Amino acid sequence: MLKVFHGGWVPLLIGGFVIVIMLTWRRGARILAAKTRKLETPLRDLIESLEKKPRPRVPGTAVFLTATPDSAPTALLHSLKHYKVLHENNVILTIITENVPRVATKDRVEIEPLGESFMRVVLHFGFMETPNIPKALAIARKLGWNFDIMSTSFFLSRRSVRPDPRSGMPAWQDRLFIFLAQNADDASSLLPAAHRPRGRDRHASHGVVSIAVAASMAVSASGNHCQSAMKRRSHVICRLA
Repeated sequence: MLKVFHGGWVPLLIGGFVIVIMLTWRRGARILAAKTRKLETPLRDLIESLEKKPRPRVPGTAVFLTATPDSAPTALLHSLKHYKVLHENNVILTIITENVPRVATKDRVEIEPLGESFMRVVLHFGFMETPNIPKALAIARKLGWNFDIMSTSFFLSRRSVRPDPRSGMPAWQDRLFIFLAQNADDASSLLPAAHRPRGRDRHASHGVVSIAVAASMAVSASGNHCQSAMKRRSHVICRLA
């Protein structure tokens, strides 16, 4: 006990601070995921609806990154809302971190057709691996997914979180979770080099269309459309009732 008063309190304080950060991140992520699920639309229901009422098509392939492969990505929903069109080929891409250090190459990519113009691609990585989408896409090519990377658009859903007294966490923990979320890794860093944001603005890349959505439970999401072939930039804001 004497060591605690002679400097031993320093590692205890640091350890306690780290534990608070970890618990806050886990609790906040769980609350955020539960609230987000309330807004989700089943992917198969959306595809069936689009097949019954076809939308105009544009050339190329659209890849929508999402953490929940069974739900329609936010970027897809709001792209349909604003642009009223679909790409010729649409891919729902999910990255899963397995409970093993490394995943064998033969188990890296899982492809599932979801209709005439939709398919689901799941990439599996171990917890010791850094997800490498370009290499995984090369494996997907060998499994039959044919696409031209330069005519492929990547849609990212971004969330911005605001404090909410109904979150179930104390105000200080809300603010800490928001700080952690704002400084978390950006999914755009996983994209092929031609589609990554450049310069100081991590939300800007060559030809970006941003769709920001604010929900009533103080969770907002935005979709970023990164397309190398597009030469202009625009910004669209929409709100959910």
